[in-house]
Amino acid sequence: MPDALFDHPRLAGLYDPLEAGRPDLEAYAAMTVEFGASRVLDVGCGTGVFALLLAERGLDVVGVDPALASLEVARGKPGAERVRWVHGDAEALPPLQVDLAVMTGNVAQIFVEDADWARTLAAVRRALVPGGRFVFETRDAAREAWLGWTREQTYKRVELPGVGVVECWTDLVDVELPLVTFQATYVFAEDGATLVSESTLRFRSRGEVEESLRLAGFVVDEVRDAPDRPGLEFVFVARRTDAWG
Repeated sequence: MPDALFDHPRLAGLYDPLEAGRPDLEAYAAMTVEFGASRVLDVGCGTGVFALLLAERGLDVVGVDPALASLEVARGKPGAERVRWVHGDAEALPPLQVDLAVMTGNVAQIFVEDADWARTLAAVRRALVPGGRFVFETRDAAREAWLGWTREQTYKRVELPGVGVVECWTDLVDVELPLVTFQATYVFAEDGATLVSESTLRFRSRGEVEESLRLAGFVVDEVRDAPDRPGLEFVFVARRTDAWG
């Protein structure tokens, strides 16, 4: 089940204004040119920012996400008719043939169970043409990003058009590697409502990720540095191999 941050209608509407400015998306968009991709699958597309960016540039894009509230935000944006939106996880995808599958925003870490991660990789592989690429990012556990997930370091008080003043912050709940749990809190000045979203992320090592890709029928071409968080994340560039299964 998606976290409330993405699936509660009121919180889903906050995502874009609170996360404005995504330099990583241009780097991923550049990979569509680098790899000559014209058909792209955006896994965990959320509110559709990246999918719409690609569609505006003439690519054939499919966006899939299990959070209906986020998809409703995406569907309400200008140009949304250019994207094929699918509600569900990657296993819910209809038959596809895409050149490139992309998973931005550390979506790869929401798959806490290895079985769920393996099923997602299998679904992505099915959607790719032979030789098609899968690009995604995941945080490097050695950098201990969770140490910054405290109210003191994350507190914001912002005024958003049509919403009013919102206070938000993150609290670290538990660290029991490879799992890290945190809680995001949002307080709406308009009516005093307080909404809370708890999330658990899986921190897999580079070796674990590479092995999971190999078992799923991919070969890792390279591991790049994250464009927006250099030194903190791995960006995997994997290719569907036919020398498998």
